[in-house]
Amino acid sequence: MYTGNVRVGGPGDVRELPHLIITKLAVGDYNNNSYLLRCRETGEQALIDAAAETDRLLVLTGDTLKTVITTHQHQDHWGSLADVVRATGATTMAHPIDAPGIPVPTDVYLEEGSRLQIGKVHLRVIHLIGHTDGSIAFVYEDPEGTTHLFTGDCLFPGGVGNTWGDPAAFNSLLDGVESKIFDAYADETWIYPGHGEDTTLGEQRPHLLAWRQRGW
Repeated sequence: MYTGNVRVGGPGDVRELPHLIITKLAVGDYNNNSYLLRCRETGEQALIDAAAETDRLLVLTGDTLKTVITTHQHQDHWGSLADVVRATGATTMAHPIDAPGIPVPTDVYLEEGSRLQIGKVHLRVIHLIGHTDGSIAFVYEDPEGTTHLFTGDCLFPGGVGNTWGDPAAFNSLLDGVESKIFDAYADETWIYPGHGEDTTLGEQRPHLLAWRQRGW
């Protein structure tokens, strides 16, 4: 059974949905999560955040990777991007605001509401401003089950992403997370963050007011 509890150097954890297979792998010095998404019908694959440990990522993806999506411009999320693209020829995707901060050219820009196609599977892009100005998350609404959200560094168990004590950035991020995620999706929605363990919206929803009151 999938738990999402992975550790750097350990095996990935695999979640098999009716149309999509999700593999979570922990890599690098900052315990980053890289996620491989594979369409069950076509075998097409996309990687969210080529963060670190190129060799392990390439074992995970093989040489048939079509797309690498970078959730935001911080270096710990793109450390292996150049090597993975060089090895696979994958297309790169990121938000246009953060793309200049990623030292690998971005082939396709993803903005609020963009549709990301992986074989026969579709994900929608959510733009969240605060951790960076061009952070993006991805929502997969399983037609035969619950919703799945890949939130990068914007939402974790216990709070939103780091905004380094900037009240405006914090309020922007929390406002976006509340309106675009918590107000839009049910408690059963599964959250796959950029670092650490998974969670659900139901587990985090009771704490929203406390997050706002503490200011981080």
